[in-house]
Amino acid sequence: MSFTRGDLLARTRKLVKGLAMATPRWLKSMEAAPPVTFSLPEGKVRQITMPEDVYVKKFFQKHPDSLYHDAVKISGFDPPPARVFAWRVLELKDQGVGEDQAMAIADMEYRMEKKQKKEAYRRLKQISRLQGKRPPPDPYPSAIKEIQAEEKKFVRERFTNPKILDIVKRMKEEKLAQMQERRGGGFGGGGGFGGSR
Repeated sequence: MSFTRGDLLARTRKLVKGLAMATPRWLKSMEAAPPVTFSLPEGKVRQITMPEDVYVKKFFQKHPDSLYHDAVKISGFDPPPARVFAWRVLELKDQGVGEDQAMAIADMEYRMEKKQKKEAYRRLKQISRLQGKRPPPDPYPSAIKEIQAEEKKFVRERFTNPKILDIVKRMKEEKLAQMQERRGGGFGGGGGFGGSR
């Protein structure tokens, strides 16, 4: 339908002109001062890039394991370490430090902070063991161990889930039937593959 195209003013004009509706009170004032129209972007929408994105990529090239250890927490307030690294590089560059030296300083600060966190966790584990309590979870667990921890419940479930046990039982029966079929001369009357020897 052609009257549904266009903005509110154009649609209302078409409906009034076609006698589909009475002239609203606001039409004259809206025609006197029409709403601002914004042009649509041409072609594809450009990707938003931040000035620190270059250094975030370099950080991940230098520390690929950081993708797993320093996960981005959507609901958290702390920025990911890659952003902190990039902001620090930009801050140092604004102070007149060269790019390579700024990256080296920011990298050293990241490594020191990570080392301090690991040392603090090690000390916390010692204290909890002395007190006879369970130690808190590791802030830098192995990515493989995290995945295995998530899959652990499914691995254990395969031994207790009746549906899975039924499937396993049927698979065993089918395999046994195939083995008996092969042994029982399912290939013809010669008593094996080549007949009599």
